[in-house]
Amino acid sequence: MTDHRPIILFDGVCNLCNSAVQWVIERDKEGRFRFATLQSEAARRELETVIGTDEIDALPDSIVLLDSDGVHVRSEAALRIARALGFPSALLGVGVVLPRPIRDAIYGWIARNRYRWFGRRDTCMTPTPDLTARFLDAGEPRPPTDGTA
Repeated sequence: MTDHRPIILFDGVCNLCNSAVQWVIERDKEGRFRFATLQSEAARRELETVIGTDEIDALPDSIVLLDSDGVHVRSEAALRIARALGFPSALLGVGVVLPRPIRDAIYGWIARNRYRWFGRRDTCMTPTPDLTARFLDAGEPRPPTDGTA
């Protein structure tokens, strides 16, 4: 049986991205979302089922959402995730009133500065044993990054 739950792909070495994933996990009591680091083979396999290699390589390196409606990036991914979590997190969805170019510009500014402001890890996060089933890349080795993540 295929699991059709949405997948959040995130920069596994980014402290902000890891904190965002932890925030989602704390609010996702029903386990609606699955996760994988963008650096993982599992993420690449999932992306290859819906978009081509050139499109994969052009994706932003922060947060990407795969759901039944396709691949969502930048502010659209963040807003869809917040809305799916229900009240009160869904209130963050009011950001949709801003035009996408403005939302994405703000998102891009934060994404470009995330390592400087929040730091980065030397290796991708490893899920705790109770979360392993929700992480598609849980069985993959976590090698040190080369600084280009």
